[in-house]
Amino acid sequence: MQLIRELPRRDFIAIILSLGGITLLSWLYLFFLASDMSLSHGTGAMQIRPWDAGYFLMMFLMWAIMMVGMMLPSVTPMVLIYAAVARKSAAQGTPVAPTSAFVSGYVAMWITFSLFATLAQWGLDQAALLSPRMISNSVGLGASLLIAAGIYQWLPIKDKCLRQCRSPAHFIANHWRSGAMGAFRMGVSHGAFCLGCCWALMCLLFVGGVMNLLWIALITIFVLLEKILPFGDVSGRVMGLAMITAGGLIAFGN
Repeated sequence: MQLIRELPRRDFIAIILSLGGITLLSWLYLFFLASDMSLSHGTGAMQIRPWDAGYFLMMFLMWAIMMVGMMLPSVTPMVLIYAAVARKSAAQGTPVAPTSAFVSGYVAMWITFSLFATLAQWGLDQAALLSPRMISNSVGLGASLLIAAGIYQWLPIKDKCLRQCRSPAHFIANHWRSGAMGAFRMGVSHGAFCLGCCWALMCLLFVGGVMNLLWIALITIFVLLEKILPFGDVSGRVMGLAMITAGGLIAFGN
C-alpha cells in the first residue's frame, strides 16, 4: 500500500471519483430496473418475454452493467497501484499508458463474461428452470449451484486466481507491459484472474435472483472482503463450507 500513498492526492481523488461514479451509475440502473420489474410483477403485467434479438441485447446490457457495478469496487486497489507505478515510470521518462487503458481491459473481460451469462440465462429460461423474476425454480439447479460454488472455493485454481487479486503489486511486477495496448492486455489478464476467482459466485445470482438487489449486494461485499481482508482466503473457504451445507439442506430437505 506504500505505492498508493505515493500517488498524488489529485490523482487519487480523480480515480476514486471516477470508479465510484461509474459504480454508482451502475447501481442506480439496477435499482430502477429492479423497481420496474417489481412494479410490473405487482400489477400482474409481468410476463415471460420471447428471446428475440432485442430482449437478448437488453439482458446482455443488464449483465454487463451489473458486472461493472459489482466488480469495480474490488479492483480499486489494483487500479490505484497501477496508477502509482505508471506515474513513477512517467517521472523517470518511460512512456506509460493512461490508467483508463488498464481499466478498459478489466471491464472488457467482465463484459465477455456477461455474454456467456446471458447465454446461460437464455438456456435456463428455455429449459423452464427460471421464474419471470429470473430466480431458479428448480430445487436441483439451486442446490447444484450452491454446492458447486462451495466446492470451487476450495480448489487450487481458486487459490491461484485469488492470490493474484490479493497481491496487486506482485501482479503488476510480473505482468507489466508498456504502451496503451500493453496496459489494456494487463487489464484483461487481471480480469481473467478475477473471473477465475469469482465466476462460480456470480452463478449464484440464479439462486438468489438476478435482479435481487440485496443478493447482488451480498455477493459484491463478499467478493470485496475476500480480496482485501488479511484472512479473506480462509473466510472464503469457510463460506464455501456454508454454501455446500446450504446446497445439501436444499437438496435433501425437499
